[in-house]
Amino acid sequence: MQYWKKLTKSEIKSRVDYALAKNINYQERTILGIPASHLDENVFNMDPSFLNNAPFLKAMTDNPNHIGCHTMGESEPFFAGTQKLEKELIGIVAEDILKCEPNQYDGYVASGGTEANIQAIWIYRNQFRKQFDASYGEICILCSEDSHYSMPKAGNILDLDVFYVPVTDDTREITGQSVEKTIQEAKTQGKRYFIVVANMMTTMFGSVDCVETYTKALRKTDLKFRLHVDGAYGGFVYPFSTDNDEMTFLNPDISSVTLDAHKMVQAPFGTGIFVARKGLIDNVFTDEAQYVSGLDATLIGSRSGANAIAVWMILQTYGPHDWFEKIHILNYRTNWLCNQLEDLNIEFYRHPSSNIVAIRAKHIPPELAHKYGLVPDTHNESPSWYKIVLMEHVHVDHLLPFVEELREKL
Repeated sequence: MQYWKKLTKSEIKSRVDYALAKNINYQERTILGIPASHLDENVFNMDPSFLNNAPFLKAMTDNPNHIGCHTMGESEPFFAGTQKLEKELIGIVAEDILKCEPNQYDGYVASGGTEANIQAIWIYRNQFRKQFDASYGEICILCSEDSHYSMPKAGNILDLDVFYVPVTDDTREITGQSVEKTIQEAKTQGKRYFIVVANMMTTMFGSVDCVETYTKALRKTDLKFRLHVDGAYGGFVYPFSTDNDEMTFLNPDISSVTLDAHKMVQAPFGTGIFVARKGLIDNVFTDEAQYVSGLDATLIGSRSGANAIAVWMILQTYGPHDWFEKIHILNYRTNWLCNQLEDLNIEFYRHPSSNIVAIRAKHIPPELAHKYGLVPDTHNESPSWYKIVLMEHVHVDHLLPFVEELREKL
């Protein structure tokens, strides 16, 4: 591990305090030119005795702005201290989790997985236009029908058509035949450049796409493509629950990956992570952002440095080995639930590396789903599936009453 090491609370506090001390202090230095300050002290508690032992809250009140992408060199010097922690966080994700070569990546903490997915699609749309003079009508997004709604959102924003690959109903898998058929449909509509989004655990099912199924079909037709992995849910789970490196940067076909820290990592909402191979993010430099040191290549622009610090703190608190153990405890609980469902002859889907269990809705009375907060695959009509997500707070003791009530209903 290059960056990821388990630190004590004292070490974490010291590192965050040091980083904040390297940022601008509005009370000690007169700053006239930037539209920024600490949080309003007439509203928020700035008492040192309250903040000194709460590094995240201290970061929140100091209010660093992490505009830009700090793996690319020059950034706003006013917040250099905490930007360095974000850069270290991106190193943990890119090198230690996703196995990228040192310094061969760029990335930043986004507002969430939706923004990170749109960032990737924006990059590749621009790259196809610059490199091949492709028109908007020749570029499309290719993904499975189980993909997150950020794909059609990206298509709408970036003026790109989206083509959905059907999945098998029971295994939630794309097949070579379904991918080839969808590509052919896109080609008949004039599509020549494909932005592929492969799922590292879908939001509803926890299903995982086979990257090779996409690439093999695309290479048969000699089509240009870029491949992005949506690991918004699975990015902090799948690499620890499988030995499969297909969705890491060891796979030369992978150009970028999205992760969400505000799901499994339990960070504050607004902490998605985008990581791409070095040089790709250059395709979305906003040259008009001349007043921003280092310019800006991110979709969101200004963003909270405190959120990046929160993710850094969580990962450093666990370290790689405790995090591995945490994921395997969750998978143990998932195995327990699946065993109970099998004993009851209830149909369900669960990817073997996932902590999501999707149960056929025909087995779940609506009142039971409501009581235990199960999420349906649709709110607009009768659902086909309900899902259970084995988060940190979901213990076997919480699952047992649900299973017993389900047994009684059956």
